[in-house]
Amino acid sequence: MPEYDNTNSGVLFKNDRKEKDTHPDYTGNYTFECPHCNSKSEHWLSSWIKEGKKGKFMSIANKPKDVPKTNAPVGSKPVRHSEIDTIGLDDEIPF
Repeated sequence: MPEYDNTNSGVLFKNDRKEKDTHPDYTGNYTFECPHCNSKSEHWLSSWIKEGKKGKFMSIANKPKDVPKTNAPVGSKPVRHSEIDTIGLDDEIPF
């Protein structure tokens, strides 16, 4: 039997270790495949049940499981994955 391909999908489970209101109500993970370079990365997924004008909803957040260590200064703006294709080594410096 072939293994299930869970690319671009994930799961959330009830957080039975929640101790504070700020802890997520649900936690889990998902696997993302970049459509530009086809690299796969795994992410942690968190979700909170909140109340809004139209009733209850889920607020979600994600964080990469493996965050690469960089020497970037604190507060520096990270390069978004979608911006990588627009950065060229042959671009002229405007000053």
